Amino acid sequence: MLDFTSALYLGMRHPAAALAPWSSLTLGQPAALQEPPGAQALAASLAALQGCEAACMLPSTLHLFWDLFGMLAAERLVILVDGGSYAIARWGAERAQALGLPLRMFPSGEMAVLRRLAADWGRQGRRPLILADGYVPGSEQVLPLAGYAALARQGGGYLLLDDTQVLGVAGTQGGGSARLHGLPGGYDKGGGHLIIGASLAKGFGVPLAVLAGSGNLLRRFTAHSQTRVHASPPSAAVLAAARRALALNARHGDTLRAKLGDRVAQWRAGMAAAGIACRGGSFPVQRLPGRAHLQQVLRAAGVLSLAQAGDGPGALTFLLRADQTPRQLEQAMDLLEHHIRRRYERNV
Repeated sequence: MLDFTSALYLGMRHPAAALAPWSSLTLGQPAALQEPPGAQALAASLAALQGCEAACMLPSTLHLFWDLFGMLAAERLVILVDGGSYAIARWGAERAQALGLPLRMFPSGEMAVLRRLAADWGRQGRRPLILADGYVPGSEQVLPLAGYAALARQGGGYLLLDDTQVLGVAGTQGGGSARLHGLPGGYDKGGGHLIIGASLAKGFGVPLAVLAGSGNLLRRFTAHSQTRVHASPPSAAVLAAARRALALNARHGDTLRAKLGDRVAQWRAGMAAAGIACRGGSFPVQRLPGRAHLQQVLRAAGVLSLAQAGDGPGALTFLLRADQTPRQLEQAMDLLEHHIRRRYERNV
């Protein structure tokens, strides 16, 4: 089977035999009492990679956003949510809303609407907490993150990025959206408005989350975090996998990102040559509007893809990876073109 459903974009996999050994999977203690061995050093490495002052490791982005929004709910903020934001970060925002913060959505990428909202709420004494994804999967649009960051800074608020899709995949050395867009890093001086939450599960192939930002914010977070008290910390296994991922990134990351870029360019060129509409830009999530009906026939032919519902006919999504070969993409594109042509000929 040709699998286009895996989001391991760089093709990183971490078999047990490739990981450094550990004496105990967990200490049996929460992170608030005792950090797992190696967690703080790993967090420092990830903070530096993203251009931030400090970071903290968490088991998942659900833990991260639940805790972070719970802490930020104590401030006089308004949550302004980009319409393309992913569900898990929105769940955190909804928690803060339940705790009393007003929340408003705005159309993805619409700076003019965002400015009006920030100004309206600013007159009521509320600072903006702007929530956005570093990249919205399947979109051609590059979000104006520098504009979001400037507006957050001017209003004395925050830009909170869910950078799960981008970390490891883009930006200098795979450092994600802050590096890619030239955003001032999360530092107390000059960049304290920037907060980045991300999973390492996509680009780095590790089910682990990192919260990065200024030293002041991270000190507040670790002091107020509830999941660091009541939930298990990341296991020794995932921490070992994350250390391996960063080592691989340092040695081979640029080569893997270049290969991934080649696969995306090949796919885009093939779709254009076949006259098949495709959305996703230069990112490895490539979406074919109105083609969801082809999922099963492609599966029968040995190609796995994702059918996604939407307004009208659903889209068919292909996730591209650095470890896929040009021939594998050619096979998938040939089958796709064949079945689209067959369906067209039947309907003529």
